[in-house]
Amino acid sequence: MSGPISLVLRSVATVSLTLSAFAATAQLVQPESVGLSSERLTRINELVDRYIEGGDISGAVTLVGRNGQVAHLEAQGVMDIESETPMRTDTIFRIASMSKPVAGVAIMMLVEEGKVRLRDPVSRFLPSFEGTEVGMRSGNAGPGGGFGGPPPEFYTVPAEREVTVRDLLTHTSGVMSGPIGNSVGRDMSGTRHDVGLAWVDELGAAPLEFQPGARWAYSGLAGFDVLSRIVEVASGQRFEVFLDERVFGPLGIEDATFWPSPAQRERLVNSYSRTDDGLAPRENPDSMSGQNYSSGAGGLMTTAHDYGRFAMMLANGGELDGVRILSPRSVELMGSAYIPDTLPGRPSGEGYGLSVRVVTDPVARDTYLTKGSFGWSGAYGTHFWVDPVENLVGVLMIQTPVRGMRPEFEDAVMQAVVE
Repeated sequence: MSGPISLVLRSVATVSLTLSAFAATAQLVQPESVGLSSERLTRINELVDRYIEGGDISGAVTLVGRNGQVAHLEAQGVMDIESETPMRTDTIFRIASMSKPVAGVAIMMLVEEGKVRLRDPVSRFLPSFEGTEVGMRSGNAGPGGGFGGPPPEFYTVPAEREVTVRDLLTHTSGVMSGPIGNSVGRDMSGTRHDVGLAWVDELGAAPLEFQPGARWAYSGLAGFDVLSRIVEVASGQRFEVFLDERVFGPLGIEDATFWPSPAQRERLVNSYSRTDDGLAPRENPDSMSGQNYSSGAGGLMTTAHDYGRFAMMLANGGELDGVRILSPRSVELMGSAYIPDTLPGRPSGEGYGLSVRVVTDPVARDTYLTKGSFGWSGAYGTHFWVDPVENLVGVLMIQTPVRGMRPEFEDAVMQAVVE
């Protein structure tokens, strides 16, 4: 294994080698033509180099777009430490929960068509969610109920109202959002690679973690797999087919997939965990993806360029290069703070919209991001946001979770906005 300093040196050469590959699919514009500073954008590269040199990541691809045009797209480091394969701008990353905003867009498209309503009870599409119950801890039950721990002791009470589509989009549903629901739902989720999204069809039998709407608690797997299944029921199409025909194809997104082809897998980055001995290959990094399992909760794999096109569509009010996916009003609603930062579970200065976090107070959040910016992140380190005020997007693709790198990347991008 080569040392981190050599990774930094290779990253400089990698940038020039990979820009030509990107040029075949899109054209980079001069940053100054869209109000960005070329000199200041180099601070993104310096940031990435620091994290490579520190042994935190093997490499990264970063993208900045404004006014529907890409002004920065660069690859640094390597996509595989053992072979020292240079990172490329068309490297494919597992984006994990950055799949959720894609599922959110699919739902909003069906809302526009009148096939789904935000206030619809989930039972309209999945009958098992009628008459759901809420789990209540009993006695001195320990935490338990995680995907590896013993189940907690609990009893159930009737839900005060049904879980709605809006609850799922905003992580206020209580569906597999903690130890009680997980303790019952984990056996169901274990079938997902065999039965696909149909694993959620009977999930209504699992108790909710709390009364719907009472708090914010991340439903990392189940909530958005339920939404993906609703897309299938409401549209009459498999989820991946809907996305290919209605979102990816129209936007010219060629490398978004739930299961890479052999050719795509050659460009798939290795995922690493940080250990005391340095970066180590992650076990089973494809657990959220499958040939029969198209998870809107976390199964997508794609490139920075392709996800950048998706993000720029949102920044531009639902349209990109003459192709309209959503109305401006739908995008505005997606990025609205349905869930305020005062609801239990939300951090200060950051509300939650329809499938995305929303910056409600930049000062309280301690961020350079503009009020109203929205986006999300992935478990393997990927991160993006959309700034509708500045018509700007930032995309960070790494494959080792380094939480502290996200705000630094945000700041590095925003300080480069000069007009």
